[in-house]
Amino acid sequence: MGITKFIFNKIMGWKIEGSFDPSVKKAVVIVVPHTSWHDFYIGAFARRISKTQINYIAKKELFSWPFGWYFKWMGGAPLDRTPGQRKVEAIAQLFKSKNEYRLAMAPEGTRKKVLNWKTGYYYIALAANVPIICVAFDYPHKKVIINKPFYPSGDIDKDTKRLRSYYKGIIGKNPEYS
Repeated sequence: MGITKFIFNKIMGWKIEGSFDPSVKKAVVIVVPHTSWHDFYIGAFARRISKTQINYIAKKELFSWPFGWYFKWMGGAPLDRTPGQRKVEAIAQLFKSKNEYRLAMAPEGTRKKVLNWKTGYYYIALAANVPIICVAFDYPHKKVIINKPFYPSGDIDKDTKRLRSYYKGIIGKNPEYS
């Protein structure tokens, strides 16, 4: 057992349920619920233990001094969130330019409670022609749950209902935001 797995399983008490299909080299990985900054290191542990390359995008402000180098080293890329840009198309191009690319996103778009998810993750998956993999951080049970790839049909309402069903009963670090 490696040190990362020992810390995650034995010291922190977490486990991983499910796994990433190694034949799926490109995907949008949605992580729900996103209620705390703690989600970052839980995800980093899970990514390392699963030996799966997973990248992320985050607001560009995180990539400045003094921690910018760290977020880039961890697989992050800065995103300029100013309005009027073609972000979906630009991100979909990242998939086309790489042999292996799994992009982790939080469809809530914030760590606060939301009733509706933002839709960028869905349109990125459609534009890049990649599946969506649902990952849940279940804090009360200390489980990271990795579901099978879901291929969007283009019917966002129907697909969103299905995707949200993967998270029924899942509670984040801050339950009031779940």
